[in-house]
Amino acid sequence: METLRYWHNPRCSKSREGLALLESRGVSPGRVLYLAEPPSPAAVLALLGKLGGDPRRLVRFKEEAAAALGLSPADERPAAEWAALLAANPGLIERPVLESADRAVIGRPSEALLALL
Repeated sequence: METLRYWHNPRCSKSREGLALLESRGVSPGRVLYLAEPPSPAAVLALLGKLGGDPRRLVRFKEEAAAALGLSPADERPAAEWAALLAANPGLIERPVLESADRAVIGRPSEALLALL
């Protein structure tokens, strides 16, 4: 079976819910505790590439830190800039995310994670 990585925040109910869903299907992905060990900009950029589309999908704009940084969904900076910003502020990374070797999905709703199985 392909190695999967789960970008997880154990304090987040949606993240715990997504992990429970995966485990109920017999899937036990490796856990990326990105708040405890912030990712590098390169790791975030690679994740953005696997998600495809708009990098802003990975940003939690409702967080106070986003407002403090002046971020908004209308901000059209390049993916590399988003990656650097998210690496420096990992609390702004949307969760949960399930990542395979070549694809990733955001688990909102949790059932979206099943697309990678």
